[in-house]
Amino acid sequence: MRHLLRYIGQRLYTTWAVFWFIVPFVLTYPLQWFFSRRPDGGGVVHALNRFWSTLSIVMWGMPVEVVRESEEPAPQPCVYVANHGSYVDIMLLFKYIPGFLNMMGKASLAKTPVWGPIFGRVYITVDRASAVSRGRAAVAARRGLLAGKSIAIFAEGRISPAPGKELLPLLDGAFQLAIEAGVPLVPVGMPLNHMFMPDVAGSLRVRYHRLKIVFHRPIPTAGLTVADIPALKERVAALLAGDFLPEGAMKPGPSTWRDPASLPVAQEPQPANS
Repeated sequence: MRHLLRYIGQRLYTTWAVFWFIVPFVLTYPLQWFFSRRPDGGGVVHALNRFWSTLSIVMWGMPVEVVRESEEPAPQPCVYVANHGSYVDIMLLFKYIPGFLNMMGKASLAKTPVWGPIFGRVYITVDRASAVSRGRAAVAARRGLLAGKSIAIFAEGRISPAPGKELLPLLDGAFQLAIEAGVPLVPVGMPLNHMFMPDVAGSLRVRYHRLKIVFHRPIPTAGLTVADIPALKERVAALLAGDFLPEGAMKPGPSTWRDPASLPVAQEPQPANS
């Protein structure tokens, strides 16, 4: 009975979370659509996205621990380098990083129904399999930094298949961008987002779970060259992996109304007699 009640609770909370994800977007969509088509409308769209993210996170009701290693505000502009474990990552960055934040996301985001075209017009998309797309994204990112706009990049390139446990190798792009622009890097660790909403193909899983976001001290890049990228990646990877917590070592499993203890245990095949 306890397991059945937990299952019902998870289903109800999933419905609540989805409702408060959709409602803020529906309320802001007309304004997002309008301002995303204006050359100077990116700031308004980002403010609307921050409102959407903030309202959703507040209404979801889970506690979010925010750790800032430096008491000083992050230098502006800078390159935020974050790990990637869930689609909720973008929402936390929108909520907790002040000012306009440029985002670099995979090209498929721009193909997402309704919101995708807005993201593609306001932020930067990149097809990592295309050298031309990577080059255009790098130029757009540098142009934004020169205009004083910080940018957030998921340096793993995609959501890790084992978030909270294993960090994928970091790609060079974020580090090369920071070095060429001469701006600091700010590593951002989010070790528990996948416990709230894991990336599971063909399934939506939402679990009430505390979240945490860690802003590490800025790392200066002035005077560095591309030869310093491997050491810089190793340093940032160590910081991000150091944020992992034991409670986030495994993705939450699928919901089921049956108690796992009551399910039959598969018997191991017995060796044939010789």
